[in-house]
Amino acid sequence: MIQPQAHTTIPSFRAALAEAVAAHLRDHGNAPTVGLVPTMGALHPGHGSLVDAARAASDIVVASIFVNPLQFDDDADYLHYPRTPQQDLALLGVHGTDLVFAPEIAEMYPGYPDAPLIRVSAGELGTHWEGGARPGHFDGVVTVVTKLFNIISPPAPARFEAWFGAKDAEQVAIITRMIADLNLDVTVRTAPTVRDENGLARSSRNQRLDESDYAAAQAIPAALFALREDAESGQPLGLADQVAELSSADGVELDYLVVVDPGSLRELQPGDGLLDDHGVLHGPALALIAARVGPVRLIDNVTLNPSRSQPRE
Repeated sequence: MIQPQAHTTIPSFRAALAEAVAAHLRDHGNAPTVGLVPTMGALHPGHGSLVDAARAASDIVVASIFVNPLQFDDDADYLHYPRTPQQDLALLGVHGTDLVFAPEIAEMYPGYPDAPLIRVSAGELGTHWEGGARPGHFDGVVTVVTKLFNIISPPAPARFEAWFGAKDAEQVAIITRMIADLNLDVTVRTAPTVRDENGLARSSRNQRLDESDYAAAQAIPAALFALREDAESGQPLGLADQVAELSSADGVELDYLVVVDPGSLRELQPGDGLLDDHGVLHGPALALIAARVGPVRLIDNVTLNPSRSQPRE
């Protein structure tokens, strides 16, 4: 295992990436694909699987590590977000990362906290669910992701792809739309959510759960899996039952559990086409959940995809 070097400045990283692209062209004679895995550090096996997916599809794999203050609506959450730089570099080395961009805050936002003065807006799409619960969160996400795309975009003729985990479904939908609306030359790729043996989605925030919190958190994937089973079996979605069960669960403070259109993120209503008057699903949808367990806010989702077409009333 070779631990990748962490470049902390934009010029240093760009020079290293240009050299890697030139070396590939020289050695292989074809345009390389550069795969970016953006992270906020505190890496876990879910990140490892994301890097593995990028490694399988890319010639040059890049990871970024930056805890972005613009996307936190809670100063305490930002301050307590776990930071494990040496362990992160070791994990990235194990999974075959070629280059790492790990800037300090002054490199990304010169003049912070009075900067950046110009930011990207997620618009109406960024006001749903997590965006509604955490105003400005997705504006912070799209601002930093746009900057990362501009910094890491490889020199021609290399192709550029960015990899995100399916656990952050709202983020993926918003970034995909941002790329289309702003004509950015990058392709979004996703990898499946990685779960532990009890079904809980891997997250850097899981490190802050104690034993009782962890036990309580298992109610989150259980609710999602129950909705997925309803959809696949052609039964009415038991959304109200799952909301009631979670609302009364010890140690879980439910924010929302909703079923939405995957593209618009709007909540499905009975009789709107995808969901009939009986609550039976007739097309792909997303079940989104957010809840506070102990000291952390956890998010998760599953795709609801009926296994067979159900007759509409």
